[in-house]
Amino acid sequence: MDHLRDKRILLGVSGGIAAYKAPELVRRMRDAGADVRVVLTPAAARFVSTLSLEVVSEHPVGVDLWAPSQDSRIVHTDVGKDADLIVLAPATADLIARIRHGLADDLLATTVMACRTPVLVCPSMNNEMLGNPFVRENLAALEADPRYTLLQPGVGLLACGVHGPGRLPDPPEIIEAAAAVLTPKTLAGVRVTLSAGPTREAVDPVRFLTNHSTGSMGFALARAFAAAGAEVTLVAGPVSLRTPVGVAQRLDVTSAADLHAAVAATWDQTDVLVMTAAVADLRPATVAAHKVKKSELGAGMSLPLERTVDVLAAMSARPDRAGKALVGFAAETRDVERYAREKLAAKGLDWIVANDVSTEGVGFGPGDNAVLLLGADGEARPFARAPKERLATELVATLAPSLARRFGRDG
Repeated sequence: MDHLRDKRILLGVSGGIAAYKAPELVRRMRDAGADVRVVLTPAAARFVSTLSLEVVSEHPVGVDLWAPSQDSRIVHTDVGKDADLIVLAPATADLIARIRHGLADDLLATTVMACRTPVLVCPSMNNEMLGNPFVRENLAALEADPRYTLLQPGVGLLACGVHGPGRLPDPPEIIEAAAAVLTPKTLAGVRVTLSAGPTREAVDPVRFLTNHSTGSMGFALARAFAAAGAEVTLVAGPVSLRTPVGVAQRLDVTSAADLHAAVAATWDQTDVLVMTAAVADLRPATVAAHKVKKSELGAGMSLPLERTVDVLAAMSARPDRAGKALVGFAAETRDVERYAREKLAAKGLDWIVANDVSTEGVGFGPGDNAVLLLGADGEARPFARAPKERLATELVATLAPSLARRFGRDG
């Protein structure tokens, strides 16, 4: 994951218990390609040592507003300007209030006040404090300012022993949110419905037919579309993946029929339908009401199957299809381009993304992918093997100009 490749991040840490996560966050940001510098409030320095942060960041850590600069620079006016993004994690109620009201009484608040660098605010505090009307007012004021982006806190067990909202999101979520802030919003106003993962077709209450899809490519694309400013509805098959940061709505489904119903329900609010889901082509003709016992199967047991609905073909056949863009996926094991072109034409798609899932380490499962993007206009663009997150970003960047021209509303 290199979401922050070549980006300069200033991490501001304020005095909440979640400050102990800062060294891990710095390490993960660096793994994502960022150069990270850290500023602590004096209260934060009670929870996490400057030494640990200097070791993982490989830079001096700022704490004291009055500390002299070795190179005669005005630290609090220059540090923020040098960054591409300021990330406040954790952002306590105190820090949020001081920034909202323009108070600059420590190095971190002064740094934020003295520049125009975008700020990602990651609130973290006790749930009662988070629900305090004055805190909510301060958060709303920051959110209304285009310079500030709020990442909603997670729900879980808090340091006070209460289960509720207020947890600092885990590093991958903060990194996704940071990358989204830094991504140009080329798809602002474009409404994308994207399906991901497998479907399951029940044999009986215990068994089902499915495939090897994990949903990882689809979820990576959902994140990339959302980061580019699209309003994303994610229709997810049975997977255990976290909803990507920025996705507006997630609909969980199980079977091909469920997926078809969900896509149809969102159709009127969809500009672009992206079908990455590995939808089952066949299902048992009848579903047993109880678990089928081995003794009932017999030596020559057969399982009658029937076709499931072809969701992409069904949506393409709708009378208002001309007002939409349809993107399909084709996972093949041979003659990849030929089969993909046939599917592109037969289903009347705008684009199809084809890949050879017989290649070791590519396709199903987490890790890498390598694809060929084919367009109805004859376009053919190969994408070399790369991590799925990077490949998803490249695919969205390639499709964005055409989609923005057709559907963009805010830019």
